[in-house]
Amino acid sequence: MYLLRHARAGWAAPGKTDFDRTLDDEGYAEAEVIAAEMADQGYHPQLVISSTAIRCKETAEPLRRVFGEELPIQYVDTLYGGTIDSYAEVAFAERQETAVLIIGHNPIVEEFFRILVGQPIADATAPNGFPTAALATIDFDRRPSDRDYMGGRLSCFMTPRSGR
Repeated sequence: MYLLRHARAGWAAPGKTDFDRTLDDEGYAEAEVIAAEMADQGYHPQLVISSTAIRCKETAEPLRRVFGEELPIQYVDTLYGGTIDSYAEVAFAERQETAVLIIGHNPIVEEFFRILVGQPIADATAPNGFPTAALATIDFDRRPSDRDYMGGRLSCFMTPRSGR
């Protein structure tokens, strides 16, 4: 499983809502870098599931450029303003694909990450929180469900600034 926080976004424009926030210039660059780094490291999602918020959709766009237009991307409303339970339900729904990438929002991405890999690993890996455009690659010994998903092993944590 891949867990990605959306790239850096600007403030909401006058008359717009938080949902409508777009990536700023740095955010567009972050999204491009993390997509390219995923490919360089051999991380290839079979399915992308993204929040419907504009900044998440814009974070997903470079993935199609890097992995091909046939990469399926599903946009799910419950990832915007959702709970840990809604993230787990989306992430671990019954499906054929096993390499699923979730694009979402803090604080839930960070909280979900802590549950998946455990507090000590999460604190050591991201002591200052889950940065924008950070990607966690998490492996499981058995297929998790939306009710039983603890015990993931962090195999990689990268940010556009770290590369790895």
